[in-house]
Amino acid sequence: LMNAAVAQDVEPARITRHCDSVSLCFSKGLGAPAGAVLAGRREFVAEAWRARKLLGGGMRQAGVLAAAARVGLEQATATLRRDHDNARRFAEASPLPPPGIQELNSPLCSVNLVAVETNIVMVSIRGGWPSPTELCEHLQAVGEEELAETGQAVSVLLFPWSAHTVRAVWHRDVSARDTELAKNKLEFVARKCQE
Repeated sequence: LMNAAVAQDVEPARITRHCDSVSLCFSKGLGAPAGAVLAGRREFVAEAWRARKLLGGGMRQAGVLAAAARVGLEQATATLRRDHDNARRFAEASPLPPPGIQELNSPLCSVNLVAVETNIVMVSIRGGWPSPTELCEHLQAVGEEELAETGQAVSVLLFPWSAHTVRAVWHRDVSARDTELAKNKLEFVARKCQE
């Protein structure tokens, strides 16, 4: 919800005004260690509260978590916009090295820039090798050859989304520098896979 609101430059209420209920997680993009809220009609929330109690849900001393959630909400626009910018930088051509996926012109991978609207980049894998799972393994692995060639050893965690796609997601703990390192690593892996 918050990523969509920031990407569209609208208040979250505008997106949810036709919904019967809304759940918002404070971890993930907002960066709180835990917590979520549920909103909806009074009867719906009362039933959810009852079900949570029946299942043993509950927490004492939750003020610390609430404080972290509040900070996450207060900083959401700036934090999520930075995540979106980093995702876009990873995907598109860049005037400075390292190149983004679009500029790599690799037979290995491509990205649809129109689909990069928030903090998620879906990378299409072309050809039969490596598979999305194998590509993710190569991006995560760190080796001597990488260190010798690039002067750094970086482990990048992406998710094999489907038979031809990997998913990259940015959050508040992934900086612009981390994004540059991930681009370098992808360029290195793409080159090695073509050799």
